[in-house]
Amino acid sequence: MPTVQYLSHASFLVETGGRKILIDPFFTGNPKAPADVSRIDPDYILVTHGHGDHLGDTIPIAKRTNATVVAPNELAVWCQEKGAKTHAMHIGGGWDFDFGRVQLTIAHHGSAVAGPNGWEYTGNPCGFLVTSEGKTLYHAGDTGLFYDMKLIGEMHPIDLALLPIGDNFTMGVQDAIKAVELLRPRQVVPMHYDTFDMIKADPRVFAAGAAQHGAKVTILAVGEKLTY
Repeated sequence: MPTVQYLSHASFLVETGGRKILIDPFFTGNPKAPADVSRIDPDYILVTHGHGDHLGDTIPIAKRTNATVVAPNELAVWCQEKGAKTHAMHIGGGWDFDFGRVQLTIAHHGSAVAGPNGWEYTGNPCGFLVTSEGKTLYHAGDTGLFYDMKLIGEMHPIDLALLPIGDNFTMGVQDAIKAVELLRPRQVVPMHYDTFDMIKADPRVFAAGAAQHGAKVTILAVGEKLTY
C-alpha cells in the first residue's frame, strides 16, 4: 500500500511502486521543517511551481541523489540548467514512470523563481495526480478553488487529496471545503497552513466541514505517515 509522509508546508514524501517521490521540498528557511532532512533520498522530485516555498531545496537534493525532477516544462528546463536531471511535462499531460502514472492538472496561481536580477518566470503552476498500486493521490499545489475540480474527481477517483487551506496565497478553509465537495476524495490531508503567520488556519474547522461531504480528514503532524 502507498504511504505519504508529511514534511511540513506543502512537502510530502510518497513511497509507492518501489520508489520514493518527494513533492515540493521546502526545507531551508522553513521554520516548520524537520530538523534532519539530509538523509532524504528520493528517486523523483515533483515540483508544482517555481516559488521558493515549493521549489525549495529541489536542486541540491536532485544533484545529491540523482533524482529526476518532474515539473511543468519551463520549470523543468530551469532545473536542468541548474544541473538537475529532469522530465518535463505540461498541463493535462501524463506519463507512465516505473512506479506508476503522473498527470498534471491546472492550478490557479503563479510560478517564478526569485533570482539576483529579479523574477525568472517559470511557466504555469500545476497540481499532480499520482496513480500507483491501484491508488490515486492528488496534490493540488498552490491553487484557488476552481470548478474543474469536479471534472478531476469524476475522471480520476481520488484516494487521497492534499489540499491547501492557508488562505491569502491559496484556498482558505471554506473554499477548500468546497473543493472536497467537488473532488469527492476518499481521504484528505490539509496542507500549506501555519508555516507563517500570514497563512494561519484551523485544520479542525476544515476537517469538520470536509467530513460533511463524506471525506475522512487526517491532520498530519510533521513527520507523520499515512497509508492510503
